[in-house]
Amino acid sequence: MKVLFIGGTGVISSACSELAVSRGIELFHLNRGKSIGLRKIDGVKTIISDIRNVAETKRALQGHTFDVVVDWIAYEPEHIQNSLALFSGNTGQFLFISTASAYQKPPQKLPITEDTPLDNPFWEYSRKKIACENLLQEAYAKNGFPYTIVRPSHTYDKTKVPMIGGYTALQRMKQGLPVVVPGDGTSLWTLTHHRDFAVGLVGLLGNAAAIHEAFHITSDEWLPWNNIYRLFAQALNVEPHLVHIPSEIIAKYDKAIGDGLLGDKAHSMIFDNTKIRKFVPDFNPQIPFQTGVKEIVAWQEENPGLQQFDEGVSTFMDRIVGDFNGWLVH
Repeated sequence: MKVLFIGGTGVISSACSELAVSRGIELFHLNRGKSIGLRKIDGVKTIISDIRNVAETKRALQGHTFDVVVDWIAYEPEHIQNSLALFSGNTGQFLFISTASAYQKPPQKLPITEDTPLDNPFWEYSRKKIACENLLQEAYAKNGFPYTIVRPSHTYDKTKVPMIGGYTALQRMKQGLPVVVPGDGTSLWTLTHHRDFAVGLVGLLGNAAAIHEAFHITSDEWLPWNNIYRLFAQALNVEPHLVHIPSEIIAKYDKAIGDGLLGDKAHSMIFDNTKIRKFVPDFNPQIPFQTGVKEIVAWQEENPGLQQFDEGVSTFMDRIVGDFNGWLVH
């Protein structure tokens, strides 16, 4: 099977690349060749091109036909329109990486299934992904364009710290400084290791039954935000100083962080993975977040030169903690 990943070196796509190659898939990456160093994957053939330049990409792909194309980096309807122009009639399956944040916010019913409505009034990122999905559905109705949609939720690897502020929050915790937790920290969140996700995604490649279908692929482990932060503190061997701030207030201090909270992380998100298991029977998440935390902390400490403490994020935390010093502090 000949497969093209548009992108391929990101957190999720790198694990999928490694698994695909290990299963004997002839894998190509199409990207600008600027992000290969951090997650270099042996056995991948790279086509250097900027997917946003359709004419350049057409030239780069001349002579190639792919059984499957996976677009990891389409974020706007225009990106999907470009892909339709490039790959209509040139692939047996086009797999679009959407987002589980597209599901109804706040959710009216749990667990989330693929039939949950797509509606996110809080986050433009999610609304654009929904618009991309709609374009693919229209293309299928008009000419049978063979799409499959995958909606990852919060998927991580050892390089990513899934707390507000990321690496900066981790460093503040090590320094004994307060870190901001959304709400009261009791809402449930789903974190998925990228290697677990890869089993589901790779199992959909070339799967004819998955055409005109949508899937989310997540862990079955649900953790309160308080526990997520405390697992990091435990791995660092420190006492966490958690400051709980309502997400609506956080949004007034930082719109970008606020949009991601109100449009996703502020809500309990529990997913029913029955559908992906039906199509990919070997999908069975194996890596608990406690293990993932140890990987993250070990990698961060071994690679300090690859991280950058964000003074802006740290100042934001100091400011909001100072203004709301009366909130519950543990």
